[in-house]
Amino acid sequence: MNDSFPRIITLLRTERGLTQKNAADALDISQALLSHYERGARECGLDFLIKIADFYGVSCDYLLGRTSDRNGARLTVNDIPEPDDATDNLMKGSTLPILNKKLIANSLNIIFDLLQKVDCQDLTHQVSLYQMISVYKMFRLLYAANAENTASFFSVSENCCQGFSDASLNIIEANIRSITSGKPVEGMTPLENKEALRISFEALNSTYPLFASSLMNLIRSAEKAMDFSSAK
Repeated sequence: MNDSFPRIITLLRTERGLTQKNAADALDISQALLSHYERGARECGLDFLIKIADFYGVSCDYLLGRTSDRNGARLTVNDIPEPDDATDNLMKGSTLPILNKKLIANSLNIIFDLLQKVDCQDLTHQVSLYQMISVYKMFRLLYAANAENTASFFSVSENCCQGFSDASLNIIEANIRSITSGKPVEGMTPLENKEALRISFEALNSTYPLFASSLMNLIRSAEKAMDFSSAK
């Protein structure tokens, strides 16, 4: 089948609070066979793929890891909600998460606008990957805080996650440096429009009057967190 199928059917079962025996009985197969499917030791046929998709109420494409949407939809730009949509209004009570979220979101607005101006697809891709993996790492740390959360939520194991993600971030940062230096690794396009990245405090305030102060505060907070002089 593929590597995603065993992980996803295990995740769906544990989310339902079903034992392997419960699920196997409902699917009219033996527990041993379901165990083989969940471990990836055996591949199922098309009939069972459809049957288990119907049982869990998901699409076959989702079971096969072809889409992250359980109904099988392929995500487009227009499908992605804006960061400040109504669901974000649920963040009430503590001011700190809302404040930090705005600082980060507003700063990212500047970063991605600059990327749009330089119009270097490889650079945009690498910067985006760096942000995604960083968010992924933080989400996994929160997820791991509750021992009842199932490990099958992720395809990368807990033992490998930190090493793989840290290595990926280092490689991506090296790619970004190579692209911006004008000497990218093979297969990547160098950054040509460096003039668009001529940045000053005055220019930031003029171009991004709503977001510049957020970026300045983020820089100050980040550098304060990196100041280990008091520990010396």
